[in-house]
Amino acid sequence: MRPKRHAVAAALALLLGACSVDAGPPRVVEPRVDAAPAARGEALLRAAMLDGHNRARAAVGVPPLVWDDALAASAQEYAREMAQTGRFAHAEQPQGPGREGENLFTGTRGAYRYDEMVQLWVDEQRDFVNRAVPGSSRSRDWGGVAHYVQIVWRDTKRVGCATASGREDDFLVCRYLPPGNVVGQTAF
Repeated sequence: MRPKRHAVAAALALLLGACSVDAGPPRVVEPRVDAAPAARGEALLRAAMLDGHNRARAAVGVPPLVWDDALAASAQEYAREMAQTGRFAHAEQPQGPGREGENLFTGTRGAYRYDEMVQLWVDEQRDFVNRAVPGSSRSRDWGGVAHYVQIVWRDTKRVGCATASGREDDFLVCRYLPPGNVVGQTAF
């Protein structure tokens, strides 16, 4: 009888294992020096994004970006969609005219200030080399510098950004015109 009990236990373990869903890696929640959530508001977002983007652009000698309310509205719509669905991925966009450049960020709700969000993109500069896309990364991981490349793209003139919060995470979307990261061209 003992082998039968083991067979039942093994079958039960297999059934339970088949029903479990792989939850992926554990969720990381960033520690904060202050328990209060990061300050929020449209004016703070606009100031932080323009400052972060334009400091990075000035450092490489390209003209500053100007804020575009239509791009910010487009970014707001998509940030809300990601917050509602929890799906963090680039928006599907048509190729050619009408396409907007896009940078995305997600992090623990209330944990990041706006200047910290944009600085994470700017920090990709450490692996950047001004070679034709997609060869613009020292590490050969083009995705590891793509946010920075969009920020300093010489032909980009306008930016608009927005955030939305889901249950656990904040989502930041910045949209750009003209879009950067054009294959075969350099950032500046």
